[in-house]
Amino acid sequence: MGAPAAIVKPRPRPGRGFSDAQQHMVLDLLHAPRFADQAPAEIYATLLDEGVYRCSIRTMYRILDANTEFRERRAQLRHPAYSKPELLAEEPNQV
Repeated sequence: MGAPAAIVKPRPRPGRGFSDAQQHMVLDLLHAPRFADQAPAEIYATLLDEGVYRCSIRTMYRILDANTEFRERRAQLRHPAYSKPELLAEEPNQV
């Protein structure tokens, strides 16, 4: 007999977290033609220069990730499966 299964409860939404409307507003801002080719850090800096603060850079990335619009763009090194060579000697002094 094993331990009883753990009860999984959904994580509560933070009290200070963005509402759906606020998240949609930030997403619209990130999709604006003016910012189409800029990273969230550049958008953040541009808005701060204009005296506008919507959210942090990290929050912009979280919202993009929640809408599956963010991925790693760097070429990640993929290591091929390596099989260790096996040497087989059938007679003395073959290996």
